[in-house]
Amino acid sequence: MPNEQENPETKPLNNNNNNGSNGSGTGSGKSAQSKPKIQPKYRIHRDVLTQEVVIQETGYAARDKSIPSSLLNCWRGWNFFALFTGIIPILQWLPQYSPRRDLIGDIIAGFTVAIMNIPHGIAYGILAGVSAGNGLYMAVFPVLVYMLLGTSKHISIGTFAVASMMTQKVVQSYANFDPNAVNATIVATTVSPLALLATTTTTTTTTSAPASPLSLIVETTAEGATTAATLLLQNATTTMLPHPANVITTLEVVTALAFTVGIINLLMSFFRLGTLASLLSEPLVNGFTTAAACHVVTAQLKDVLGVTVPPKKSAFKIVLTVIDVVELIPKTNLVNFGICITIIIFMTVCNECLKPCLSKRCRFPFPGELIAIIGGTLISKLCGLEENFHIKPVGDIPNSLPTPEFPRMDLVPMVAVDAIAIAIVTYSIIMSMGLTFAKKHNYEVRANQELFAMGVGNMVGGCFSCIPMACSLSRSVIQDQTGGVSQIASLVSASLVVATIMWVGPFFSDLPRCVLAGVIIVALKPMFMQVKELKKFSKQGKLEMFTWISTFLCVVLIDIDVGLLIGVCVSLLALYIKGLKPYSCLLGYMPEAPGIYMDMTQHRNVMQVPDTRIFRYCGSLNFATSLFFRRALNEAVGLDKNSSTKTVKTKTTYAQVAQNGGKSFDGQFVEASNSFQFLILDFSMLGHIDVAGCGTLSDITRELKTRGARLLLASPVDRVYDTLMHSMALSEGPFEIFPTLHDAVEYANAYRTA
Repeated sequence: MPNEQENPETKPLNNNNNNGSNGSGTGSGKSAQSKPKIQPKYRIHRDVLTQEVVIQETGYAARDKSIPSSLLNCWRGWNFFALFTGIIPILQWLPQYSPRRDLIGDIIAGFTVAIMNIPHGIAYGILAGVSAGNGLYMAVFPVLVYMLLGTSKHISIGTFAVASMMTQKVVQSYANFDPNAVNATIVATTVSPLALLATTTTTTTTTSAPASPLSLIVETTAEGATTAATLLLQNATTTMLPHPANVITTLEVVTALAFTVGIINLLMSFFRLGTLASLLSEPLVNGFTTAAACHVVTAQLKDVLGVTVPPKKSAFKIVLTVIDVVELIPKTNLVNFGICITIIIFMTVCNECLKPCLSKRCRFPFPGELIAIIGGTLISKLCGLEENFHIKPVGDIPNSLPTPEFPRMDLVPMVAVDAIAIAIVTYSIIMSMGLTFAKKHNYEVRANQELFAMGVGNMVGGCFSCIPMACSLSRSVIQDQTGGVSQIASLVSASLVVATIMWVGPFFSDLPRCVLAGVIIVALKPMFMQVKELKKFSKQGKLEMFTWISTFLCVVLIDIDVGLLIGVCVSLLALYIKGLKPYSCLLGYMPEAPGIYMDMTQHRNVMQVPDTRIFRYCGSLNFATSLFFRRALNEAVGLDKNSSTKTVKTKTTYAQVAQNGGKSFDGQFVEASNSFQFLILDFSMLGHIDVAGCGTLSDITRELKTRGARLLLASPVDRVYDTLMHSMALSEGPFEIFPTLHDAVEYANAYRTA
């Protein structure tokens, strides 16, 4: 077939008609970016249509928004089998699981994550204000629940530094009795009864005195101590501690907190608040976690130096703690400090040198954390660090799993406010990690189901002496890199941790706290490196940078919960400001291609339609944005009282826009007044309009009528059209509506030249 003769309509606008040959004689053929030899044409021959004609021709019917119709559609959409399998996602993916293909990778990943879970559980359990055993339990019970109910296949559930730090704050606020401290006092008494006699005040006791809950502890644990020392310890603890009826232990606070967080997660899931995490913007989460890492490091300073710092319960915790630490520097335990610095250097070398090198040759990462705690425990046992150098150990680690016990419900109202903050933060962390791996491996993570899994996991964990659950970035990355395919890896990891608790747990009782402090400090490096993201946020906009800085400073200087609240408020304010000032512009047409309309401030060669102004508005038009809409419209087209005396320099043409693809004459700069006959509002990017917004359009229609002009609405989506029709039934308008912007422009041109 002969080639069609080239004409202006078939010639590309950029005059770049490469055929795909590279000119080098390599015979590579046409490239993917080459253009066809014959430029495709775009021709439409039809009458100008109004929206009413389109509605009639297409058989459009507005959606029934009545409550009975909504309930009926909801009932029809229910599938009870799908609902059941949706609540328990393991029933969906387990039948598709291939042991031959996936089991080896899950076993390797589970074994690797278990190695990391042991030091993390011990360290973050103590960081939360409870025992190391409670941290190890986190790698068992919430993990098993999430395996059944969670939708992410790669995240590692358990302890997390930020969640532990927020839990510690609640423990310090409400707990008035720490069994671990009492056990340490009892041990000191058994070693040297006279030391207690020299440091306590003797009180008179009688046989009729009420029995303290510590008396049983003393009787069973202080074997070998003298009767006088035992009685003295009973009397001292009875006078110093609150009445047994008012005793609130750290474990009771933690379990009640975990249970309350679970209730909040379930309520959020029931009310379909899974999108709530989207309110926590990336700058907010980034700045918050970075600041929380500062709190974690500050909490470890006392273990780094080997000194005792009283806990701070008020605001400005970091500042006050740092002041106390600086004052106690002369009392530093040099052996404790030397061991901690050695661990920090060792872990840094492992993370920066050994792990990257071995990762290229072996799927198993170098277990630096496990080597550190095993080595520290062996040195502590062999050298007697506690007895000879007064280095504080982690304390007793039970060699059995906890018996289920319902949390104290009277503590739930006390910790409810703190539980809300922890629930939101942990959910945002789990969802962000889950979405990251879901995008990488092409599967779906359901937000509300994640809330349900977290709720059940936290409630079960609260019955088994666990702190609120979260997920770890480092463990999740390792689980993915070592070949983990599903949550079967979590089952393998939990089984190995149970074996560790049952047979190896007491071995770590002599582990020095300074070793854990060094491990935690080095593990927080990725969180501190998030500071580099501030440069990216500054390029995104001033509001993003301000959100990061304000959240970071408020969390660091004031406190975690107060700083988080301020950060959320700033983030919502930034979101409101962005929504309050949506994008708007005046549109012009391309002389070479009529029917295409572009922003006149960004495209220099577009022309303005004669006697017509085209205003595009993106976003929502409602009671909150109507004021900005009027202001933006006035500035763009001069729709105000004094506009008749103003002149602006615009690009215009005196030739009518030809219908169906014709050309127009070249434009030129001329002095033209702001008077016009038609104002066209392009609503193709308007997502929502309410009755107040329709009232604004009615006001504009009346104002234009006094100026001898008309208002045309173009390209509204169906939901916007429904609202416009509903408002006209309520005496707003009337509005002239067109299905496309080009229909409105051609109508205006035809009416103007008639």
